[in-house]
Amino acid sequence: MSSLIRREIAGVPVAELARDFGTPTYVYDAATITQRIHALAPFDVVRFAQKANSNLAVLDLCRRHGVVVDAVSAGEIHRALAAGYQAQGDPAPIVYTADLFDRESLALVVEHGIAVNCGSADMIDQYGAEVSGGDITLRINPGFGHGHSQKTNTGGDHSKHGIWYEDLPDCLRRAERNGLRVAGIHVHIGSGADLEHLALVAGAVEKLALEAGDQVHAISAGGGLPVPYRPGDPSMNVDAYFVPWDEARKRLEDKFGHAVRIEIEPGRYLVAECGVLVTEVRARKHQGDNDFVLVDAGFNVLARPVMYGAYHPMSLAPCDDEPREEKDLVVGGPLCESGDIFTQEEGGFVRTQRLPDAKVGDLLLIECAGAYGFVMASNYNSKPLPAEVMIVDGKPHGIRARQTSEDLTRLETIPPVG
Repeated sequence: MSSLIRREIAGVPVAELARDFGTPTYVYDAATITQRIHALAPFDVVRFAQKANSNLAVLDLCRRHGVVVDAVSAGEIHRALAAGYQAQGDPAPIVYTADLFDRESLALVVEHGIAVNCGSADMIDQYGAEVSGGDITLRINPGFGHGHSQKTNTGGDHSKHGIWYEDLPDCLRRAERNGLRVAGIHVHIGSGADLEHLALVAGAVEKLALEAGDQVHAISAGGGLPVPYRPGDPSMNVDAYFVPWDEARKRLEDKFGHAVRIEIEPGRYLVAECGVLVTEVRARKHQGDNDFVLVDAGFNVLARPVMYGAYHPMSLAPCDDEPREEKDLVVGGPLCESGDIFTQEEGGFVRTQRLPDAKVGDLLLIECAGAYGFVMASNYNSKPLPAEVMIVDGKPHGIRARQTSEDLTRLETIPPVG
């Protein structure tokens, strides 16, 4: 049997999942998330970047395993609270990290006393005008960045993210004027950065912390931990990655005379590999030299390929027991859009992927889809949002109902005419 044939997800038959929950559906294996959390045990604090997957069931699972969260919007603060996180604590259960305060997020932060990680000088002044003292952390752009795509590179002078490293002295003065203590330094250079670039961050954070002085009690390694998508991609060596951070921490502790905590802020690392997008083959086409498999999920369900040219491993759950020859196939979706192709390179160039010869009624599994999948989904072409399922101890649980056609127009009104 082809290694690209897969009939189960976490012990549950794919056919049963499709029968009970429909397609397209995101399926998450809770055990994989738990394993990734445990792998990060060397770090003092694991802070989940919930923008990667903010379903309440995922947040609850993280909370029950000691993981705190990062929020980048008022909506994500609301989600964290709804999942059972407390507003305040040590370490902060929820940290609002952004480059600006919109009015709603600032009001919510002040109302609940949510910790803030400021990515701009204006945030310091706006927060200081609303609160009477307290601690903040600063997100610094170290002047360099890296990521699996230029669009996910969050460091360097092309990036809007973080306080430019040369502006740190000004921001320290602003914090002091507002009665705020800069208790932490945070740097995040991009999503999917390689280990060589990630290792440079520890040195940059150490230098920035020394500049900020002994008010610093925590440093953050940010996120961007790589995940193996393609065969042969390296897995993250967490123990090796921790070493430069621990060495930097010890030097800071010697200099400051007090303990310094190390946080890490994984997003995709915790959830990418847990997720499979289950979608049904609905048509086959031959267009010149290309052999197309068309499924009922499009970039409205999984946007990473069209956004970044991202690669996802795929497999097939056949609808029968007939042997399937492997072929080089192009996989696309149902949208009225030429870019609705799951097998493409960055820039929109169509490529093929080796798969068993699919036919209508088969189920195609798009794997490593637990991060930046559902959270980036849309109603483009008036398509309802998919369902989400979590498998816990071999049992599937629906954790988000499929959106209905009625849901699409529920908030819309037609003004009176005449």
